[in-house]
Amino acid sequence: MTDPSRRVQRRTLAVVVISQTLGGAGLAAGVAVGALLAQQMLGSEGLAGLPTALFTLGSAVAAFLVGRFTQRWGRRTGLALGFGAGGLGALGVVAAAVADSPLLLFLSLFIYGSGAATNLQARYAGTDLAPEARRGTAISVAMVATTAGAVAGPNLVDPLGRLALWLGIPELAGPFLLAAVAYSAAGLVLFLLLRPDPYLLARELRAQGQPTPDEQAEQAPTATEPRVGPSAYIGASIMVLVQISMVAIMTMTPVHMRAHDHEMAAVGLVIGLHLGAMWLPSLITGYLVDLLGRIPMALAAGATLLASGVLAALAPGDSLGLLILALVLLGVGWNFGLIAGTALVVDGTVPENRPRTQGSIDVLVALAGAGGGAMSGIVMHHTSFAVLSLAGGLLALLFIPAVFLARRSRNSGVDH
Repeated sequence: MTDPSRRVQRRTLAVVVISQTLGGAGLAAGVAVGALLAQQMLGSEGLAGLPTALFTLGSAVAAFLVGRFTQRWGRRTGLALGFGAGGLGALGVVAAAVADSPLLLFLSLFIYGSGAATNLQARYAGTDLAPEARRGTAISVAMVATTAGAVAGPNLVDPLGRLALWLGIPELAGPFLLAAVAYSAAGLVLFLLLRPDPYLLARELRAQGQPTPDEQAEQAPTATEPRVGPSAYIGASIMVLVQISMVAIMTMTPVHMRAHDHEMAAVGLVIGLHLGAMWLPSLITGYLVDLLGRIPMALAAGATLLASGVLAALAPGDSLGLLILALVLLGVGWNFGLIAGTALVVDGTVPENRPRTQGSIDVLVALAGAGGGAMSGIVMHHTSFAVLSLAGGLLALLFIPAVFLARRSRNSGVDH
């Protein structure tokens, strides 16, 4: 890596760390109280998974648009617009709660999903100028920064609820006040400070024929756009599976806990620790992905998710300790799978097709989460939380064919 590229890479990671810390706080609101707010407004447990489905569906649309905007105008513009839309959606959720308008709630949750999509898309910003051997670590730096906000958000549910009541707003809308401020601030930080744009610089260096980090083990520029390698599709499959498993179990955990008379503070603690487990292991995970390889870490993700689902299914509803352990394992399994899958996607792409491909793959991941969120309420309503958790854990068994295909494609050297 040339000295200018190295300096830009360090600056990029620093800016992304700041924005992701803010973005994590915005993300936590929907996870912690979204299902409870819908249950309160709609009066139905069967529809409690709808908020997760809606903001995850909104994140799918946003992932597509952010990918396209980035391809054309760079990371700075694409990410700033995505976070800005997420902040606007959070304000809409507050307005919907005040007006007791389910229609406005649904629309606002859809827009609020832009923040979640952008929070995930930001992990790619750290890879634009990163050498292949350091891509896992670069991804993890962006992700671990989300931890502070993601953990703090759910644990602020009680004070934010009291603030909301003081302002004359329904209690469960309180966390969305924080989300509106956090997402908007994250977008502003990226728009003002992400200069020069890492993606535009990587594309420019490649076009000039200079040796960029992305050209290690990749094909040289050609007159036509390079193809997307098989490892990108395998990485996408892994990320889709971990997203379905994680979202389905996570979404209904607050509803399950409230049904067993756990206080809101306990719900916030469990979800906060779960979100921390999703993001905090990232630095170690990224290092392991670079050291041990993408495939072993994908297998570790499957094993961890299976353990989480079985434990959540077997844990008594009044056992706070076992629920915490199950949700922590759920977060760790998601973390392993997402970073390993993301690294496979970056390995299978080049600057000319990377943002568009990344955006399209994140659409699939978001749609998978939307399906998991929507079905979670229905499954739990007609069966039980134990059945839902066990089904989510058993999805990990589908990692076996995905990992087998990944190993075959990499051994045959078909990626670049």
